[in-house]
This record gives sequence, structure tokens and C-alpha cells, in this order.
Amino acid sequence: MDVSEHASVVRAIVESPVSPVGCHGCGVVANSHGRRDVSLIDVPCFGRPVRLIWRKRTWRCAQEQCSTRSFTEQHEDLAGPRALLTRRACWWAIGQLRREHASVAGLARQLGTTWRTIWRSIRGLLEAMAADPARFENVTTLGVDEHIWHHVSTKPVSAGGRGPKELTGMVDLTRDARGRVRARLLDLVPGRSGKAYADWLTERGEVFRAGVKIAALDPFQGYKSAIDDQLEDAVAVLDAFHVVKLGTAAVDECRRRIQQETLGHRGRKGDPLYGIQNLLRAGAEKLTDKQNARFDTAIASNEDAHLPVYIAWSCAQQLRSAYRHPNPHQGRRIAEQILDSFPSCPIPEIARLGRTLKRWREAFLAYFTTNRSNNGGTEAVNGLIELHRRVARGFRNRDNYRLRMLLIGSGLAHPHLK
Repeated sequence: MDVSEHASVVRAIVESPVSPVGCHGCGVVANSHGRRDVSLIDVPCFGRPVRLIWRKRTWRCAQEQCSTRSFTEQHEDLAGPRALLTRRACWWAIGQLRREHASVAGLARQLGTTWRTIWRSIRGLLEAMAADPARFENVTTLGVDEHIWHHVSTKPVSAGGRGPKELTGMVDLTRDARGRVRARLLDLVPGRSGKAYADWLTERGEVFRAGVKIAALDPFQGYKSAIDDQLEDAVAVLDAFHVVKLGTAAVDECRRRIQQETLGHRGRKGDPLYGIQNLLRAGAEKLTDKQNARFDTAIASNEDAHLPVYIAWSCAQQLRSAYRHPNPHQGRRIAEQILDSFPSCPIPEIARLGRTLKRWREAFLAYFTTNRSNNGGTEAVNGLIELHRRVARGFRNRDNYRLRMLLIGSGLAHPHLK
């Protein structure tokens, strides 16, 4: 009906067209009872907040026997009862949180309102999407990982703390029709234990558990026990990144040990092994000629003492080559050679790595028979979670944290989010 601007706020007046309306109680056509203005926060326009003044129609029932005396028009597409934001403003805010990595405080500034007003307006929509059981359908590959959601008191919430620091996240790693993984956060539960994971799987029901064929995980026995107990038909796959990380860690430990044995102190500038510590973490195929020369010089400076470091590095490169081989069958053959040779290696760090891999033998080799399934998508979702936790400057409420992370982790579905 009218658009104007007051104090850098766009003000739009709207009303619905005239039409007969039946009483909610008896159905008889009601009499007009005037209008009342309701102010709603709408999507920002021209870089300024917008206030929508809705001239809501009111009616009165003329039937004396009817219990409904008067009522006000409602339009769910515009705004819900007693709403402070329009429906499209709510979905705009949700879209900004998900796609633009916005903060609620930043949205409050754009809408010209408060953090609490925005969160109360959108929380119901997020909770409704989170409660939809359809989002757990058609999950055939499941990833799991833990992360820290706060760094303050771990006392119970009732005692002023925020509860456990660790949360266990479950991620859908099912491949699409093109064979690509579209990682999707399914849930976050408190605790980092096999019980937390097993309880969540139990809650999902038999149909969900039967549909999971591949379960990717980091080398944590608690999660492996939960998979063995609850996902009997699923193949557990050890994450490739973490296996390679174990190999790199073994080389680092060996280098530090030899450093202490030969020089009696921690690495310092000018020490041969300390000078190539970053080269020892890199892949052999990525080293330049100059770097290879530095590497050879450092090893040759005390060939007898530094030989274990070179052997440990060679073993780590062999481990990497199993995952990098373009042919999965050849990669599995290299992995089997690793399982046969590493446990008996005279270098203690590599022998310990070999025993670890031997204990995880089936999950380690499953990578090569499951189309290279891994937990990479789970780590990608964790990266998004860390980003939004920093954007929000931390969270106090775990329920709010869960809803926000389900939203940005593509765990919530709705036509408005496409």
C-alpha cells in the first residue's frame, strides 16, 4: 500500500485483499471488525533494514451461540502467529548462515534487530528439519570422527559448566550417481567413546543399520568396537590420511631419537637431521633436485648413525605408495608386504607401526576393495564446523551448536535450502 523510509529503515505497508471469511468456530461468514497494524522484520533491501507493516484484518462472529467471538487473519506464507520475522526473512537468515558463513550477530545488524530475536525465529524451523527421519534414509557409507566443541569447564550444565568437551560426529559419505562423495553431517552426540557411537546407531533402528555397507573411521578402537557390534554387515575401513600420518609420526620419532643419541640434545639450527625435518615429512615424488641433494648430504654426514632415519623414511614412503598406486590391486599387494615386513623391522618405531597396522589388518586392507573409501568427507565437515565455531566466537549451548552445525554440514534438508 505504501513504501517510505524512516531513520534509514525501509517501511512497507501491506494488506490482504477484501474477501468473505468464515468463522473458525461455526463457519458462518464473519463481520469485519477493523484492522490492527503488526510490525514484522523483513529481508534487508538496498542495504537497509526493512519493516513490514501488515494491516491485519480482524473479524467478529455475529452468531450468539458461537464460542468464537473475534479472530484475526493469518497467512503462514507471510508470517506465523506472534512472529517477529516474516517467513522469507527466516529462510533468508538460514540461507545466509549456511551458504555465506554468516554469524547470527551479523544478521542481526543487517536486519536491525537482536541476536535473540533472530535465533528464536529460526530455531523452530531448524528443529523441525532436524527431527525429520527422512534425512537418515539411503545412507550406505558412514563416517565417524570426534572434535572439541569448547575449551572451558566440563562440569555438568546444571553446575554451571558445558559438559563434555568432546563430541562424536556421524557423517553420510554415500556416493552419488557419478561416484562422488557429498559429505553430509547426520548428527553430533556428546562424548568420544564407542558407547556414544553405539547408542546413536541403536537409536537409528534396524533399517538404518542394515543399509550401511561401509563404515570409515580413524584408528580408534572404541569406534571400531561399536561398528563390530552394531554394523555387523558393514565393512570397516581405516582412513588413509591417518594411516599415512602414523607413518610420518614414526619417522619423526626415529629422527628425534637418533638426534638425542648422536648429539645429546634436541634439534638445533645447523644439526643435519634437524635441517631436513620437513623433507622427511614430504613425499619423495615432491622433492626437487636441490632438496634431494640436501637430503642426501644430511644422511651422509653420519651415514652409520643416520641410516635408521633413512630406512624409517623409506618405509613411510612405501606406505604412501600403497595408497598412491593407480591400481588398487597392486596397492593392496604393497600393503600386504608392509604387514609382513614392518612388524619385524629392527627400527623400533617402524616395528611398532607394523604391529598397529597388523592389529587393524582387515580395516587397513579394506581401503583397496571398497573403491578407496575413506574418512576425508568427515574431515571436510569438521573443517566447516571449526570455521563456524570461530565465526560465532564459540558456543555456550550445545543444542544450539548442534543445530547450527547440522545446518552448515548439509544435514538439514528443505526446498528453501536448495
